[in-house]
Amino acid sequence: MGNNCADSVLIIGAGQAGIQVADSLRAEGHTGPITVLNNEVHHPYQRPPLSKDYMGVDWPSEPLPLRGPGFLEAKGITMLGAEATSVDTAARTVHLADGTSIGYSQLVFATGAANRQLPCPGADLAGVHALRTLDDALGLQDALSTARKVVVIGAGFIGLEFAAGARTRGLDVTVLEFAQRPMGRALSAMASDWFAARHLADGIDLRLNEGVTAIHDAGEGLSVESTAGRAYPADLVLYGVGVNPRTDLAEAAGLEVQNGIVVDAALQTAVSGVWAVGDCASFQHAASGERMRLESVQNATDQGRHVARTIMGANAAYSETPWFWSTQGPIRLQIAGVSHPGDLPVMIGDPAAGKFSIALLREGKLAAVESVNSPADHIAARKLIGLGLELTAGDITTAGFTFKALAKEVLMVGS
Repeated sequence: MGNNCADSVLIIGAGQAGIQVADSLRAEGHTGPITVLNNEVHHPYQRPPLSKDYMGVDWPSEPLPLRGPGFLEAKGITMLGAEATSVDTAARTVHLADGTSIGYSQLVFATGAANRQLPCPGADLAGVHALRTLDDALGLQDALSTARKVVVIGAGFIGLEFAAGARTRGLDVTVLEFAQRPMGRALSAMASDWFAARHLADGIDLRLNEGVTAIHDAGEGLSVESTAGRAYPADLVLYGVGVNPRTDLAEAAGLEVQNGIVVDAALQTAVSGVWAVGDCASFQHAASGERMRLESVQNATDQGRHVARTIMGANAAYSETPWFWSTQGPIRLQIAGVSHPGDLPVMIGDPAAGKFSIALLREGKLAAVESVNSPADHIAARKLIGLGLELTAGDITTAGFTFKALAKEVLMVGS
């Protein structure tokens, strides 16, 4: 593309990934038109605080913006409050819901993901909530102010963050999880088991291996019927049963979709000049060779930067180390890397004191690190993972071992 003013970039989506692409394009020197399509009525905002800060008693009066006031004007970025209805990649045109259309030289899908719907009768009753958008969070704030009994369906990050927030308010909280352990897709069994015990100790009634068959209107409140045949009374029900990437627009345009919009290692689709970033993108990670789709702020922002650099002429595969975090009450979970079920877990630190890390070894190499209230371990792990570092359980359990010291040693040798 190069730095030609005639080159216009159109970004579908105004979340973390989309705004980062626009910001980074300007930082990389692009002077052509940049347009971002925002299908929400709100100015772009940060989503992670919605399930954390917004669920506490002293919740913020305003959402945290993705960029400060005047950012769009200062960068010469056009934002349209418009929804894309179809894409013609041959004509390089996007059609909008208002009947107009807009052309582009480069198109970036940053369409994100949408909550999976709760597949049971009663999911649409008043008092049953999802949590994805600012409007969802505002509705939950109102509901929490009068609720006494809360049932959370799904023990993933969102469900447990919300449950911990509701519990700090003194509410009666029950969590129903169909799987045998919480956060099972993201965490090792060792870490999952610790979180289950901790939430139970904090007074959350965590019910594992127990799903939901129906939600009923009980007159004054709701009744949640479980797969175990139990009925749980609730004033408020929150469900978090995963998300689906928003790919309908891309699929209708003829792009390949497999659990996300399929892109190559540079994050480009099979159609030249069409890219996908963030929660909606299925990409091949250069360091691991795995095809994956990641739901995290880090992935959204790093991929946004990468695509901007590539549009401006860089030629590199995306290889950033994935990392994630979750705040559940006083617990700060940070994960570096992506674990597999067969990884060997090695504990370092003191789980009883609530400050520890778990190293996940795969074929004798450090693949991921899960850290609880141990930020120094997490920061060091992000530097180490992806280096192909050979480690044994004995190395990690040696007296005096720390990830920080190891990172310092390895990076000094490599410099």
